[in-house]
Amino acid sequence: MTKPLRPLMGLLLLAVAPHSVFAELPSPQLHRIEPVGLTAPGEVELTLLGADIEGVETLLFEHPGFKAEFVKEKTFKLTVAADVPAGTWDVRAVGRFGITNARLFSVTRGLVDVAEVEPNNEPDKAQTIAVNSAVNGSSDGNNQDLFRVALKSGQRVVINCQSARLDTEMDPALTLKSNDGRQLASNGDYEGRDPLIDFLAPADGEYLIEVRDLTYRGGYPYRLIVTDRPHIENIFPRAIQAGQHVELTVLGRNLGAGSAATNWRSGELPLDAIKLSVRGSDALLPLGAYRFREHATQHSVLPTAATCTLIGEQITPLDANPQTLLVSETPTSVEIEPNDVREQPQVLTLPAVVSGRFDRERDLDWFAFETDEQGGAYGFEVYCERIAGRADPYLAVTDDKGNPVGSIDDFGHRIGSFDGHLRDPSGSINLQPKTKYRVLVKDAYNRGGARYQYVLSIRKPQPDFFAASMHSNNNMSGLNVWQGGSESIDVVIHARDGFNQPTTVTVEGLPAGLHASPLTINNNTRGTLVLWADDNAAPTVGVFKVFATSVVGDKTLRREVRPFCRVFNLVGSRELREHFVAVRERAPFALSLVPDRVTVESGQKAEVKLKLTRHWSDFKNAVNYQPLNWQGSFQLGNGTIAADQTEAPLTINVQAGTRPGDYTLVVQGQAQVPFHKDPKSADRPNTLVSVSSQTVTLTVTEPVKK
Repeated sequence: MTKPLRPLMGLLLLAVAPHSVFAELPSPQLHRIEPVGLTAPGEVELTLLGADIEGVETLLFEHPGFKAEFVKEKTFKLTVAADVPAGTWDVRAVGRFGITNARLFSVTRGLVDVAEVEPNNEPDKAQTIAVNSAVNGSSDGNNQDLFRVALKSGQRVVINCQSARLDTEMDPALTLKSNDGRQLASNGDYEGRDPLIDFLAPADGEYLIEVRDLTYRGGYPYRLIVTDRPHIENIFPRAIQAGQHVELTVLGRNLGAGSAATNWRSGELPLDAIKLSVRGSDALLPLGAYRFREHATQHSVLPTAATCTLIGEQITPLDANPQTLLVSETPTSVEIEPNDVREQPQVLTLPAVVSGRFDRERDLDWFAFETDEQGGAYGFEVYCERIAGRADPYLAVTDDKGNPVGSIDDFGHRIGSFDGHLRDPSGSINLQPKTKYRVLVKDAYNRGGARYQYVLSIRKPQPDFFAASMHSNNNMSGLNVWQGGSESIDVVIHARDGFNQPTTVTVEGLPAGLHASPLTINNNTRGTLVLWADDNAAPTVGVFKVFATSVVGDKTLRREVRPFCRVFNLVGSRELREHFVAVRERAPFALSLVPDRVTVESGQKAEVKLKLTRHWSDFKNAVNYQPLNWQGSFQLGNGTIAADQTEAPLTINVQAGTRPGDYTLVVQGQAQVPFHKDPKSADRPNTLVSVSSQTVTLTVTEPVKK
């Protein structure tokens, strides 16, 4: 846990009631912060917009260099110290109803912060700014914001509008005009939904920058950066062996001494290049981890969990914008042209991890390898979206005579609120022993250029997995557990190379009074992890870690369960650095399954009881229950615990053929609970509340042979 949170472990949250998955009880949500960035060191007044954030007087950050001083309702004085690294950071609010979801805040260096000043909608009212400024602005709906900047002849500037990358719903567009109104450049959707203009001033003079929302909505914050400092387009190669050094070619603008112009372009201007040596981290492979400076939000117009199956890290060459490297266990290589036709492939020795690039439109990259004496399944993977590449890669395998053998395209899970579906190919293909094969990698839309990079991996099967988590709640609120109650988290497993082993998920470092029973995910891609609080658990806020462990052969795999969150209520998910949780006051009721462990034969029935504890004296209504995210091997009908009852017998049908092993099951209960935000109000209308039960572990055995 980071230093600024330690004194908050005893923070009292004056909650009087829980939230509901179906969102009628208070569900604290942070919809927007403004501004969305600051240059360190510095301070700014930060305002919040959200739902159920009454009584918020505390903000949580992930670095001790952030200090938020409460000013008034929904307003803080935020100070960012000089030691806070540049990048994006999550901010959360804590108040009467618990902890909110996270919102992104950008920290930059070497820029001058400027607050947008209205009116600036017409050329004669354009706001004057200087190069190397960062403007904190807000979209104007049916209008635009105009800024005037003076440039010198030959001065190259990058004009970069960050909004979607900072968790706002703005779809920004940029236009650059001469002082007499002629359009010189425009852009949209360069990095996700956010635009970028790379401009070389043809003459001394003043230029106009126009920012507008393509959807004509107002009130969305953005951060407009105008700079002639180094700005990186990408690096090559994109894969590095753990613990080894590699020489990188850095492509970008204004890279400074030692750089030289290249034939690579992004738009109309050439990109400069400079060589740098870096070392691959050797701390990531044991946990299957990914470390970042900026959240991965620039790879797609909608936020996705792109990095959930990536082992790697972000680096910051020249102290500029971060770049992602894949870290490999095995040696890496680079694509060598010409390899554009099947008859002239690049020959690989397996296992192979190759950094490639579609150099031009319609570029085809062919590779060749020979299988070993055993043959069988071979794993193929193309990393592109996961490393912020812009291609939509497609992979096909042929034999040495050109006959199709197999092909692989998009992969990844969309489960509940979690969106980990990617345009990167990943899978396995069965191949004959001691046989030569050709592999084609191409962009599905035949695009090419400096931005269209990828990494190709070919290997014999190495069964492994990646684990991710997301709050089961259908809205954006944070994870809040009520005294005497429970809350659930979805855990998603991405299998690699045929992995299908039981996986045990455990929690470490929970605040006092909070507990989590181990979760076993068996023959499935999804499980439900339940956190529950003691009746007398102190209201608190803290962080915890989640790990997933499995055994493959004689090897134990222990992987970080990476946290993700919703970005908006309807779509989108992105990574977090830490799992946060808050404990609030008394839950209206709690559910438990008794006993918490049962052994049952495949094809038979398991009998358990669902026990109801009513914590609120005026809650007397019935509770309806149903299975929560059960896999198809288990069936339980919906039922009701009547208003005058405190338990119900459950019969769980276990299908014949269910694989032996442990399975963790959870039941969800829903009830109408009397509630009002004002605890003194005599009017307490019924409000729908949904609660996860504590878990039961079913140990399934083979049927007894007769």
